[in-house]
Amino acid sequence: MKILHLDTNHPLLINQLNALGFINDEDYSSPKDIIESKISAYDGIILRSRFSIDKQFLKTAQNLKFIGRVGAGLENIDVQYAEQKGIKLIAAPEGNRNAVGEHALGMLLSLFNKLNKADNEVRYGKWLREDNRGVELDGKTVGLIGYGNMGKAFAKKLLGFEVEVLCYDIKNNVGNKHAKQVSLKEFQKQVDVVSLHTPQTPKTVGMINSKFIDQFQKPFWFINTARGKSVITEDLVNALKSGKILGAGLDVLEYEKSSFEDLFSSEMPEAFQYLIKAENVLLTPHVAGWTIESKEKLAQTIVDKIKAEFY
Repeated sequence: MKILHLDTNHPLLINQLNALGFINDEDYSSPKDIIESKISAYDGIILRSRFSIDKQFLKTAQNLKFIGRVGAGLENIDVQYAEQKGIKLIAAPEGNRNAVGEHALGMLLSLFNKLNKADNEVRYGKWLREDNRGVELDGKTVGLIGYGNMGKAFAKKLLGFEVEVLCYDIKNNVGNKHAKQVSLKEFQKQVDVVSLHTPQTPKTVGMINSKFIDQFQKPFWFINTARGKSVITEDLVNALKSGKILGAGLDVLEYEKSSFEDLFSSEMPEAFQYLIKAENVLLTPHVAGWTIESKEKLAQTIVDKIKAEFY
């Protein structure tokens, strides 16, 4: 079987596939139309998020048997059409779930203790102790929207704290000993912290909007390490201004390009201008699952799944 690699990944991925007898070609720079012109020669492709695998691309890929996505989500692939063609879709949420859980916890603790604000002030000679008095996580109710690999990983990280952890998911019976599954109404009544762990689907795009935010009984802290397009940034900013949202940790943004490699090339939106100046907002460049360890684990997960399916 011939595999075309479209993004660089941990060397073990190609090394181990070579050892299993797969033929591995690499093309990390050609534009999509060039890739499309030669894709019919390949049985598999492996990528992160370089470009979308749409219906036209899949029509051209006449011999494609699998697509390996070195990451958690499949939103850059026309999943329905790929499945119609019998193409196996392989993702690796197991590979970076621990990294995402740690990043979400780090963001939450940093917001609670104003670490980025205090650090910036001290660097400029300001010593404002009372202004940087924090709040403690113990005693809070943490709510997770989406309780799959990422949500479960974050819940596990919270075991060392005296917190109640609730989860809301469209699937039934996903709660476990680390998080109690509740209705959306109960979730919005109880939580002090909301952490988003949902994939990008038509149902989740724009789900965090003014109507949704206003249904929460208490002001809350918001963490998003999932997908930027799940949040209407303008509505988030309005909630930050009103105090309905006490602070936000955002690893992903509505304005990201589909490749996740760049932010935006046009004029900076007004809502984003607010975010970059707000002291109660923490921003990172889509790196929650981006650790030295997760790079290796993601690659190993893809190898293991290809081996189990095709070797």
